[in-house]
Amino acid sequence: MVDFEGLEQADVAAALVTGPTHRLTRRTTRFRDLIPFWRPGQEAGIALAGPDLRPLLRALDLAGSDRPAPLITVPQPTSPGGPPGQVLCAVSCTAVDPAESDGAGSVLLLATPVRSELSGAAARQHVTADRAEDLARYEALLSAVPQVVWRMTADQGETYTLVGRLGETGGGLWNPAGPGFSWMDAVHPKDHDAFAEQWEATARGDALLDAVVRIRQEGDPVRYRHMRIVTVPVLRDGAVAEWIGTVADAEDQWRVRTRDRLLERVSAVSSSDNLPRVFATTAAAVVPDLTDALAIFQLRYPDEADAGTTALYATRVRTALAKGVAPLGPIDDDFALGALSRETIDRRRTQMITFPPGRPPEGLVSDASVAWMERAQATSIALIPIVIDGRTAALAAASSCLGNPPPAEVELGLLEEVLRSVEEPLRRTLELRSLRNTALTLQRSFLITPPQIRGGELAAVYHPASTTAEIGGDWYDATVLPDGALALSIGDVAGHDLQAATEMTKASSMLRALAYTADTDGPAHTLSRLDQVTHGVSTAALITAMHAVLRPTTGHRWQVTLSNAGHPPPLLIPANGHPRHLNDTATPDLPLCVTPGAARHEGQFDLHDGDTLLLYTDGLVERRGTDISESMAQLAHRAAALKSPDRSLSALLKDLLPPAGEAIDDIAVIAFRADRTRHPMA
Repeated sequence: MVDFEGLEQADVAAALVTGPTHRLTRRTTRFRDLIPFWRPGQEAGIALAGPDLRPLLRALDLAGSDRPAPLITVPQPTSPGGPPGQVLCAVSCTAVDPAESDGAGSVLLLATPVRSELSGAAARQHVTADRAEDLARYEALLSAVPQVVWRMTADQGETYTLVGRLGETGGGLWNPAGPGFSWMDAVHPKDHDAFAEQWEATARGDALLDAVVRIRQEGDPVRYRHMRIVTVPVLRDGAVAEWIGTVADAEDQWRVRTRDRLLERVSAVSSSDNLPRVFATTAAAVVPDLTDALAIFQLRYPDEADAGTTALYATRVRTALAKGVAPLGPIDDDFALGALSRETIDRRRTQMITFPPGRPPEGLVSDASVAWMERAQATSIALIPIVIDGRTAALAAASSCLGNPPPAEVELGLLEEVLRSVEEPLRRTLELRSLRNTALTLQRSFLITPPQIRGGELAAVYHPASTTAEIGGDWYDATVLPDGALALSIGDVAGHDLQAATEMTKASSMLRALAYTADTDGPAHTLSRLDQVTHGVSTAALITAMHAVLRPTTGHRWQVTLSNAGHPPPLLIPANGHPRHLNDTATPDLPLCVTPGAARHEGQFDLHDGDTLLLYTDGLVERRGTDISESMAQLAHRAAALKSPDRSLSALLKDLLPPAGEAIDDIAVIAFRADRTRHPMA
C-alpha cells in the first residue's frame, strides 16, 4: 500500500497516476510545489508539454522495466520580467499493484530535485562536484524498481515504509522495531562488516550504498534471503537528517550470478584427469562463498577394504577453509565413515544436520569430525554425494563454522550443482584407475623379489613417477641359471599405458626363458634372439634393455659379461675408488624392435669384493632442464657420497632415488654387490 502520509514527510516529491493516459490522482505537497502545472485529474500528455518533459512521459510508459532514471528540466514560476526558472530533477516511475493503489494500471512517480539555483542550460553545465555525486546517488536510487520504498530515522532506529510492506518483501523480511534495534541486526554475520563499512562510507558522502546482502527473514533467527538494498542519506546543514532507500528481492539474481561465477572457476579443470587438482579447485571455489569449510573424500568400498568387514572407508582428498576456521586434524589415509555418511551414500541424496555452535550430535559422524566441529564452532554439516553411474564415488562434507548460520537452501543447491560439475572428470579418473590397477597387477607381478645369492647381495626398487601415472614399461629381473651363474636384466618399453605394461610382461618373460636356456651362449646372443622374437609377437615400437651374466671366479671375484640394447650404461661403484659409468665396456647397440638382425656386442669386466654393479632405467637420470650427461655425473657423485660398508644395498638404492615429485619418468633399479662372506668359492 502506498503510504502518502509517510511520503509527505520524506524529502521526495511523490504522485500517483492511473490508466493508460497517466491521469494524476494523488500528489504530495512537495510534488505540487515542484510541478505545479500538473493538476489532479489532468492527463500527463497534456500537463507535460515540451521537449524537456518528454523523457518523463516515456518513463511513465515504461514503468516497471529496468530502465535508468531520466533527468528532466522542470520549469519554475519566476518574478515578472525575470528569466524563466528551471530545476533539474531525477525521477523514478514504479508500477504499483492495483490492489495497493485503488486503481488500474497505476504508477508511483518519485521526483528529486538535483539543482535549482541556475536557469536554462547553465544548470547542466555548472553542477559542482558535490552536486554531481548527489546526482549519481539519486540516479542509482531512483533507477531501481523497488518492491519497498522506506525511510529511516537518522540514528537508524525506526523504519517507515512508504511503498509496500517490509514483511512482504522476499517472503518476510525482518523489520526491527523498538529501541536498541537496527537494520544491522538483521544482516547475515558474514555480510555484516562489509555492509556496515559501506553504510558508513555513504553517511560520509563517499559512496552510494547499493549492495546485495543476506537479510534475516521474519520469524526465523537463522533463515536469510539475499536482498538488494539501495539507500542514500538526506542531509540538512551537513548532517544526516534521515535515510531513504529501496529494498528488493535479489535471491534469483544472486543465484544466477554466483552460479555462473563458480562454474567458471571450476570449468578450467573440469576436463582434467588429475582428480586431486579438480577437487582442490572445486573446494577453493565454494569457500567462503557457500560454506566455511569443505572436505572432499574419495571412497573405498567393502570389496576393496579388508576382508570380512562391512565398514566404509574413505581417503580425504582435498580441503578448503575460510579465514579463522580451525584446521582439520590429521587422519589416517583410510578411516571409517560415520552413520550419516553411510545414509548419504546409500540414499545418494544430500543430508544436512544443524546444531548449536560447537555442539554436534554424537554418533552420526566420526569422532574426529565431532572434535573438529567443536573447535571450529560449527553450526551445521551437509554431506553431499558425488554419484557416478548410480554409485557414490566421493563425498563432500560442508560445514558452517565460527557460529555462522547454516547454509540457506539456495546456497546448498548451488554447492550441489558445482560438485555435480566434477562428476565427468571423476568418472574418467575412476576408469583410468581401474585400468591402472589391472596394469599394475601385471607389472608388479614381474618385479620379482631378488633371490638370495651366496657370495653376493642383491637389491631392487621400483619407483613410479607419480600416483596418477604409475603404469609404465620399466622392469628388472634376476635369475639363477642352471650352472649357478646369475642373470640380471633391466629394460624399458616405450609408453605409459596398459599396452606398455603388457608388452613389458612379454619382453621380460621371453628374456628370462631365453637366458635360462642359453647354455654357453652369451648375453649378446640372448638379446639377438629376443629381438628376433619380439619382431614377431610384440607390438612395441621400442624396447631398451641390458642383460648381464655374473659368474663367480677365484679370488673373491665375479666375472661380468653384459650386452646393451640402447639402454643407459650401468654404474660401477667400487669398494675402493670413485664410481663410474661403464660406457666403454657396455657400449650400447641399437634398441630392440628397431632393425631385425642388428649386430649385438658384449663387454666384460670383474667385480671385486665390495664392488657394486648398478643397473637402472633412464628415469633415474632424467631431469627437466638438465643434460643427461650431467645427470649421470650427479648420480655417480651421489653414489660416492653414500657408499659405505655399513649401508645396506637396499638402503643405498632408496637413497639414490630423487626427492618426491622430482622424477619425470618411472624408475627401475637392480644392483648386485660382491660379498666374500657369502662367496661360494675359496
